[in-house]
Amino acid sequence: MDKEQEEFIKSAIEDTDDMTIATVREDGFPQATTVSFVNDGMTIFFGTAADSQKAKNIETSNKVSITIDPEYESWQMIRSLSMGALASRVSDPKEVEKVGALIMKKFPEAENYVPDDTFELALYRIDPKIISLIDYSKGFGHTEQVTL
Repeated sequence: MDKEQEEFIKSAIEDTDDMTIATVREDGFPQATTVSFVNDGMTIFFGTAADSQKAKNIETSNKVSITIDPEYESWQMIRSLSMGALASRVSDPKEVEKVGALIMKKFPEAENYVPDDTFELALYRIDPKIISLIDYSKGFGHTEQVTL
């Protein structure tokens, strides 16, 4: 990965609040869901209900696909990321605390949505393995692939 690609990836991640995560259901069908996320560099984190379908899907197969699509005004300005990644549940207390701090910094309104004791929140870490950079400013359909 060259410096320009690295800056492209970091910018797209930093400038976007939501991503689409695709998981595989037990019945083999893909499931795509939009979630808000935070990051630490290129490592991405999101939270969901521990008993949600996507949490169940990740427990069955930790291979996920993600798209991160910053807003754009015209097709010539489309810049986005598509990733093949591995998801894992965050269980280390220090990492849970770090992710919580990242969430509160990026989404201060999250304090209004702290779940009650009956709700189990699961935090997930997403480690990208393959990233496709989509950049229409370099031509319609232009993509570059980066392997981490």
